[in-house]
Order: sequence, then structure tokens, then C-alpha cells
Amino acid sequence: MSPADQPVVLLVEDEPAQREVLSYNLESEGFRVVQAGNGDEALMLVEEAGPDVIVLDWMLPSVSGIEVCRQLKSRPSTRSVPIIMLSARSEEVDRVRGLETGADDYVVKPYSVVELMARVRSQLRRARPSSVGLTLEFEDIRLDPETHKVHRGAQLLKLGPTEFRLLSTFMEKPGRVWSREQLLDRVWGRDIYVDSRTVDVHVGRLRKALCLHGGEDPVRTVRGAGYALG
Repeated sequence: MSPADQPVVLLVEDEPAQREVLSYNLESEGFRVVQAGNGDEALMLVEEAGPDVIVLDWMLPSVSGIEVCRQLKSRPSTRSVPIIMLSARSEEVDRVRGLETGADDYVVKPYSVVELMARVRSQLRRARPSSVGLTLEFEDIRLDPETHKVHRGAQLLKLGPTEFRLLSTFMEKPGRVWSREQLLDRVWGRDIYVDSRTVDVHVGRLRKALCLHGGEDPVRTVRGAGYALG
């Protein structure tokens, strides 16, 4: 799997030893891990990293995990990102509070690392289905990540690998506005330098391929922000 195809996990944990253990296990599972040691850092990194899943400790210095969760779920750009809350608080009232704040899952410490990895994969299937081979559909467009084929209606479309990854990114979160920087990270990879104008070129190629046999252009340009599907 290329770095650009790796699902991204934002790991927010203030204990270095615990953070390293979780990071090692997540990377062993094929994830690209971005680490934050406190709530402020997490809120700053989340827009830059564009994570597919967030593993978030409740007890953090400065801004608590529960407040980080609340803020992320209130932002349109991060509202749909699954959050797994880690907490030593095992009382039902605490679990309910975490879930009501917006956490998608709640794991009580001490926990099994194997179980936590399974929960991360479960949230990933919902957040980024193409990464586990699930077919994506949007209106009359169908993308099969296993066969690497895209159909619009009955027509098989010819897409280059970059256009395929762009379309896959758009189809995983229809309506989400992706900035050029976020698309560069997701489609090309964080360690590869590409001029942001390259994104415009490939979006243009994607649009041409999607509309080659007719139909409206489903890719929307959001002035000053980026691109979205639908």
C-alpha cells in the first residue's frame, strides 16, 4: 500500500509510553499515525492531517478530550470523522457523557490493544469504505476499489491512477469540501512535494473523464476553499 493510500489515524494521548505502544500497533496494522500529546495540538493537527479515525484520550492537559470531541463534532469539516474515546472512567454516566458529546465509540482503560485495533478497523469501514475494498456509489457513479474500475451509468470510464484516487476520496465523503492541501496529503501523500496547482490539473482531467459520455459535472468548485463532490 502506498503512503497516499494508507488510512490516517490521529492518536491523541498525553502519556508518551502509551502513545508509542498504540502508534506501533496502529502502524503494524497498516495505518499512518499522526500523534498529538494534548488537546490544543490535536485541534491544530486535525485539519492538516485529515484523519480517517481519531483515537482520543479523555484526560488531557489544557483542553480535555471531551472538549476536543465536542469542538470537532461541531465543525462541519470534522463532524463526520469517527472518534474513539479512551478513558479510565468506567461508570455508565461517564460513558453516556462521552457518547452524547459525539464520540462514536468508548473504550475503558485498561483495554486490550487487540480489541482497540478491531474497533479502529470497524470505524474505518464506516469512514473510508474503499480502504477495505467496499464499492462506493454516488448518484450514477460506481467505483470498485478491488477491480479499480469506475462506471457512470452503463459506461466504463478510463481514469488514471491519480484521478481514481481523487474520485475515491470525493466519493467517500460526498459534500465535504476538500482543500488543495488536504487533497495533496490524501492523494499524493504527505512526504511528496507537489505544487497545489497540480490538484487543479487532475481535477480537470477527472471532470473530463466523468462527463465524456454525457451527464452533469458532479465535482463542485468552492471558491477559496477547494473541491467537493455534489
